[in-house]
Amino acid sequence: MTYPSDLADCTATQLLQLYRTAQASPVDATLAVLQRIERYNPVLNAFCHVDPASALAAARRSEARWKAGAPCGELDGVPTSIKDLILARGWPTLRGSRTVDARQPWEVDAPAVARLREAGAVLLGKTTTPEFGCKGETNSPRTGITRNPWDVSRTPGGSSGGTAAAVAAGMGPLSVGTDGAGSVRIPAAFCGNFGLKPSFGRVPAYPLSPFGSVAHLGPHTMSVADAALMMNVLKRPDARDWTSLPPDGTDYTVGLDDGIRGLKIAWSPTLGYARVDPEVAESVTAAVRQLEALGAHVEKVDPGFDDPLDITTGLWFVGAWTVWNTLTPEQQAVTDPDFRAEALLGQRYSALEVQQLHLRRGALGSHMRQFMQRFDLLATPSVAIAAFEARPAGHSPMDPQAMLGWTPFSYPFNLTQQPACTIPCGLTRGGLPIGLQLVGPMFGDAGVLRAARAYESVRPILRPDLSRLA
Repeated sequence: MTYPSDLADCTATQLLQLYRTAQASPVDATLAVLQRIERYNPVLNAFCHVDPASALAAARRSEARWKAGAPCGELDGVPTSIKDLILARGWPTLRGSRTVDARQPWEVDAPAVARLREAGAVLLGKTTTPEFGCKGETNSPRTGITRNPWDVSRTPGGSSGGTAAAVAAGMGPLSVGTDGAGSVRIPAAFCGNFGLKPSFGRVPAYPLSPFGSVAHLGPHTMSVADAALMMNVLKRPDARDWTSLPPDGTDYTVGLDDGIRGLKIAWSPTLGYARVDPEVAESVTAAVRQLEALGAHVEKVDPGFDDPLDITTGLWFVGAWTVWNTLTPEQQAVTDPDFRAEALLGQRYSALEVQQLHLRRGALGSHMRQFMQRFDLLATPSVAIAAFEARPAGHSPMDPQAMLGWTPFSYPFNLTQQPACTIPCGLTRGGLPIGLQLVGPMFGDAGVLRAARAYESVRPILRPDLSRLA
């Protein structure tokens, strides 16, 4: 195995091998990542909270365990960040919102954070998010604009935009994001990372999202192998999430390199309704040809459903209206104008209309369960466009098209709760990443990872040139 010269550019898998062979220590790696954060976070605004003292203390404990030959878990000593919608003991969870008072006790770890601590991960801090994760770009009145390491004039996407920017820039190889309509996959595609939205309930959550059962938690990583390692940790049970799936004994690293020969892949360039940028379409088509060259049987076919944008945004706006009604008038006055607009759109829905949305969602889920009986995977573009301009909150009127119309491939699979990943498959002529999305049948997370790893084996993930940020 060859390694980058800077430990901040190492994947988690590489760092763990360096620790095993005593070629580097968790303290070395954590110092390298903290230096990277100090240098580039002022430009990218990926972190809203960094705790160097806590991270270094955890790294020193990890270093002692490695020296004793007794690492405590699969991620012992790996620098890791947490999206700022996810509770972490001792750190404020601001949710990108001026309505949150940071001066309160923060005594609870969400399940994902608890599992990462148990596995020995070195927690660095919290990454930026739009207010309450309300949109597919990362800006908010509280934390400002987060920027893309490939081009700081562009957005990293959202709502896990801080997470994506941090991983792409080497500010920690692992991060946990959330995905309610594409919020792991959009920023991973825009920033050239690997991102996985697992099957709903595979990664326990607490508290549950106010936006309901479209909201998944998943890994953002520099490599597919890193995501498999994270999934082994994040999937572990937590009784606080009554919607979580039964315990899963799968080791996601086993069989990861078995390839995809003989797998049946449905290839849908538009899902039957999407308009796709020609450069994106060209790169994703080439990626699908590569899957075929690796031995998969590819059939060009649409799944056969209409654009469910109105189902997604309807349920999302109702969720925003629900959150809005937990706020005082004083808090409502300082919210992001985009979140406020979503909440007021949600106010318009009657109980009957909400129930009708749920029924239509159920029909879509049933349709896709049946469609996936014929295929091991569905391949699509991750996002219909490359990263667009980084802009402040409230830059344009909020409506369904403005919110999600440009990402027609992500939100359907939150409605259906299927596992889906994005893996980089090329760059635009302007040097911006393009993503290939692979969608599995429900509970087919291991197959999604395996297929992504097969593609990564012939098309390694590129890293941005950070010298342009200096």
